[in-house]
Amino acid sequence: MNEKNIKNAFAEKYGDDNVSVYTSPGRINLIGEHTDYNGGFVFPGAIDKGIMAAIKLTGAGKVRAYAIDLNEQAEFGLQEEDIPAQSWAKYIFGICREMIKRGVKVGGFDTAFAGNVPLGAGMSSSAALESTYAFALNELFDGKVDKFELAKAGQATEHNYCGVKCGIMDQFASLFGKEGNLMRLDCRSLEYQYFPFNPKGYRLVLLDTLVKHELASSAYNKRRQSCEAVVAVMQEKYPQVKFLRDATLEMLHEVQNEVSAEDYKRAEYVIEEIARVLAVCEALEKGDYETVGQKMYETHHGMSKLYEVSCEELDFLNDLAKTCHVTGSRVMGGGFGGCTINLVKDECYDAFIRTAKEKYHTQYGKEPKVYEVVISNGARRL
Repeated sequence: MNEKNIKNAFAEKYGDDNVSVYTSPGRINLIGEHTDYNGGFVFPGAIDKGIMAAIKLTGAGKVRAYAIDLNEQAEFGLQEEDIPAQSWAKYIFGICREMIKRGVKVGGFDTAFAGNVPLGAGMSSSAALESTYAFALNELFDGKVDKFELAKAGQATEHNYCGVKCGIMDQFASLFGKEGNLMRLDCRSLEYQYFPFNPKGYRLVLLDTLVKHELASSAYNKRRQSCEAVVAVMQEKYPQVKFLRDATLEMLHEVQNEVSAEDYKRAEYVIEEIARVLAVCEALEKGDYETVGQKMYETHHGMSKLYEVSCEELDFLNDLAKTCHVTGSRVMGGGFGGCTINLVKDECYDAFIRTAKEKYHTQYGKEPKVYEVVISNGARRL
């Protein structure tokens, strides 16, 4: 995926290469999983893989879009009833509608896009697509929408047009990404801060289990309910507790007999995970990547044993990382499949990847996919 290819594909489809080209990245989340809906912190970074789109304004009242990777086209108007049938086109349509709701006078345009964010690996290709078009439309149609509102437009597209009730982290990371930095986002206040991430002598690599377990969405809702149930009990004694973010482990111990054992475990994980994000921020400011790695292992243990959103394949790769002297490893994302994220010393890297491929293949009959990632910049015009 490069600018020249995108322009060529656009020219082939629409007979013109006088276009504007925009890009937005996918993301990783170093630590802070299932903390967002509990009012806690997440800690994402934009990566060097994303979506790129060529766009040319036409002055017509419709959009013609071409998904290069799928070799599919869609055409749609800009009114609410014009929603297209193809799922990928709904993202572009949704962004057009959400930008119109925010006062941007979106008109017709032609566009072609492609991406190199691996699909289904938890690096948020959909947020990269939304952010690319939100950023582009705001600029091309002289919008006055700030970057945070662009992230909310992406989130609203998921909610209103794609049927996914996601948080704001993915769109935030895609728009606010900064090379060499991770971002701590406070999901309660939406305040954010950049932290240096220059792991000299280490690499960040994702291993994709190639597994997606089906129960994910119902299990996710059940865990949200557990967290809310514990907060409701705590509020009787501590009215200031609005989210688990406001709670301490001591408060949790006090209500242990009033909540189910399962709800207790879920809350214990979340309270500990919120503390781990802050510990990792502190470690990064000192350049202490060993502590960062240790906290990643603690997160995996919590997600596997307390929150119970890991799976056999993810646990297998996490155990294997330990035996290969990997500094840090954990399941990344909501769980039930997907990737482990690994912080690996350069000298351990080759042996780790080789061993992981061999042993995973022996156990499961397939090799995990390997994605090296570099922390990069957010949405921009090329």
